[in-house]
Amino acid sequence: MNDRTITDYLHANRQRHLDEVCAWLRIPSVSTQPQHKADVGAAAVWLAEKLAAAGLENVEVIPTAGHPLVYGDWLHADSGADSGADSGADSSTDSGAPTVLVYGHYDVQPVDPLNLWETPPFEPTVRGDSLFARGASDDKGQTYIHVAAVEALLATTGRLPVNVKFLVEGEEEDGSQAIMRYVAENPAKLAADLCLISDGPILAPDKPKIVYGLRGVWAGEVTVTGPRRDLHSGMYGGAVHNPNQALAELLAALHNPDGSIAVPGFYDDVRPLDAAEREALAKVPYGEAELLAESGVPAAWGEAEYTITERIGARPTLEINGMWGGFIDDGFKTVIPSAAHAKISCRLVPDQKSGEIGGLIEAYLQQIAPPTVQVSVRTRQHAPAVLVPLETPQLAAAVTAYERAFGATPVFAREGGSIGVAISFQTHLKTPLIFLGFGLPDDNLHAPNEKIHLPNFYRGIEASLIFMQEVACL
Repeated sequence: MNDRTITDYLHANRQRHLDEVCAWLRIPSVSTQPQHKADVGAAAVWLAEKLAAAGLENVEVIPTAGHPLVYGDWLHADSGADSGADSGADSSTDSGAPTVLVYGHYDVQPVDPLNLWETPPFEPTVRGDSLFARGASDDKGQTYIHVAAVEALLATTGRLPVNVKFLVEGEEEDGSQAIMRYVAENPAKLAADLCLISDGPILAPDKPKIVYGLRGVWAGEVTVTGPRRDLHSGMYGGAVHNPNQALAELLAALHNPDGSIAVPGFYDDVRPLDAAEREALAKVPYGEAELLAESGVPAAWGEAEYTITERIGARPTLEINGMWGGFIDDGFKTVIPSAAHAKISCRLVPDQKSGEIGGLIEAYLQQIAPPTVQVSVRTRQHAPAVLVPLETPQLAAAVTAYERAFGATPVFAREGGSIGVAISFQTHLKTPLIFLGFGLPDDNLHAPNEKIHLPNFYRGIEASLIFMQEVACL
């Protein structure tokens, strides 16, 4: 394989790759907002067309009860034939070469608050070394990296060193229900030797990081109801417990003064960090100084007996994501609202049962709720944590990919975020998960002015194809 030819191809097509990912980013594929349903579908069609243009076969846009999945494969590694797969309906390949399942998602978060964007979220803009747009890092930009890598290999060599399958979803930001059902129902079609996921950051352009664990998630809504209708605050204030106030009091009681979570039973199944893992996590060059610089907060917060790295990757959390009730528009309306609401989410660690967390929270809130209001909790999504054994052989290929493309040896760390379908890959496909991230901590994920660092984007394409080459040699 002529690496110089591949390098030349990547340099010659750099602008086209940037133009193509920008075209994808212009599609406002916000999965959680019904008004963007057609846009989500358009983003799926765009990706399917790009997979086919790159040389993937059996490309299909798969309808679901929610947003569509996109699938494509190339299954001829070391077979002596460049095409001819008949259906893609099962996992059969022309050889015993390894098979890599590439996962990503093309849906994006809502853009609110819009006024904080320096440039429109769906008009991709290059400023300095960064490309700004919703989805630039999470996850269209990182998913496209692997499409470009496959294209480069097929265009320059006519082959891939491994068999490849793509499965990309449109509901990662809304619970991943469709893809989890699809994985459970199609283990033969999706069978692979590993699943490659790029949906997260490294530490810095010169400090790559391999994630070996993801926290799980529980997310839901708390509703506090009081009077059967909004009341005039001058006529009823002082005699009726305001649901907004009651909600604030209940939410404040979810944490202890030391930052730990006060919900009884919340920590019962938490797997303790042993000394060896705490020693490994201590090698991650990230602490309070980095946290303050990235976030802009005046001081760190949380369980003081754990390091910053442990708190954001290896400890469970409970966060209040949003609160509303009563009159919040411009002007003033003096009411006691009939109800108040909050969205809360928990990040979970290994052995915590995500399906039970909502019940624990509701039982606690019911226990401490005053008799002046009623409380209910509705679960919106949940998924358990994922942990990849550090002895997984394919991790060595990831190390080499970062070393050659980024010029530095990666550290190993747990990631604080969650990818709902990851546990499905482990459970139903019995495949190792390899997290090969190319974002940065300041990419503003889920926030205004999301971006991707373009040097990482281009190095990511190199790292992806190097990874496939290295996996072929295992």
